[in-house]
Amino acid sequence: MTTDRREFLRMAAAGGALALGADRVMGAAVDGNGVTPIDAQQAGARPSDAPPRKIRLLILGGTGFIGPYMVRYALQRGHDVTIFNRGQSAPGMFEGVEELTGDRAASEIGALRGRTWDAVIDNSASRADAPMWVRDSAGLLKDAAGLYLFISTRSVYRDLSMVPATVDAPLLTPETQRNWREGQPYPYGLAKSLAEQELRKAFGSRSTIVRPGLIVGPDDDTDRFTYWPVRIDRGGEILAPGNPEVDRIQVIDVRDLCEWSVRLCEQQTYGTFMGVGPQNGRSIAEMLYGIAAVTTKPLSWTWVPREFLAEHNMRPYAEMPVWRPPVPGYEGFARFDLTREVATGLTFRSLADTTRATLEFHYSRPAERQAQLRAGTTPEREAEVLEAWKAKNG
Repeated sequence: MTTDRREFLRMAAAGGALALGADRVMGAAVDGNGVTPIDAQQAGARPSDAPPRKIRLLILGGTGFIGPYMVRYALQRGHDVTIFNRGQSAPGMFEGVEELTGDRAASEIGALRGRTWDAVIDNSASRADAPMWVRDSAGLLKDAAGLYLFISTRSVYRDLSMVPATVDAPLLTPETQRNWREGQPYPYGLAKSLAEQELRKAFGSRSTIVRPGLIVGPDDDTDRFTYWPVRIDRGGEILAPGNPEVDRIQVIDVRDLCEWSVRLCEQQTYGTFMGVGPQNGRSIAEMLYGIAAVTTKPLSWTWVPREFLAEHNMRPYAEMPVWRPPVPGYEGFARFDLTREVATGLTFRSLADTTRATLEFHYSRPAERQAQLRAGTTPEREAEVLEAWKAKNG
């Protein structure tokens, strides 16, 4: 199925799709200027109120992808911030921030002894030894902090077949992890699931766990979301994957995740939460056309079913990043009910905001890095599959 951009925008206007990248509230009235009002939580209005209290915040990490956004937002909110890491990536990165040095991989965390903080944010890397890292740091800090917030992942789930999905879906365990045997390195999702268990052993009800999906936006070096704004900004005929209205997407802007995490610490909010958005997700069509609304190149769309893409090794979350069709076991993957998360203050920037920031970041990188995306497919491979699809369908 091929759809040009003008035709989609006509359809979107009639059907209430997110053609301009903002999260529309269905059924909202139109104001006197002809503009559909947007719910503040869905549109991404940033909280303007002062924090309920000034806190002493320890961030384990702090210089990678998500850490700097947490540090800068916490400083903006007036908090006292300490970071703990190996001191190799970017020492002196933040003015006015205390830096403690150690190596969690080597269990060198002595610099944390004898100190107290109101809250801890743990940005454990996606490593097989994440459970040990959390066991050591949470065990040391259990009497030194009031709250410990762990950034986990949506990958901890072994079954996301329920719609809507919630944080209470079944988790991976050593017994249910497929293609893994005792003694092997932990796979990513299982490692995070076990790390959550270690946190609860140490902090109990004072634990806060946030499970993000794909974290997107500026400074994302994986290019998993970046592929789409860059590809769409190039224009031309675009291979769009799957069923445009049935296949859904829930991701989170790095700034929304990090700012919300800091606010959870301010409010002493305990519990387990999803870090995805928006509520109810977007269709893959809404995401791609919303991105296109920010760009200016002439383009057209050719939608190719997942079965044909599978035959040509165009895989979800790989050659076709962000997209994961609702195959058995994944029906709820991008249909999480976020009622409890929104109630605690999770907000969502517009897709237009995320797209613009992503493109600005991408085009600020060296030319050779711009030319070598780490996710998605190549122009040559995309053209090859499009030609094969056209040949099959006349």
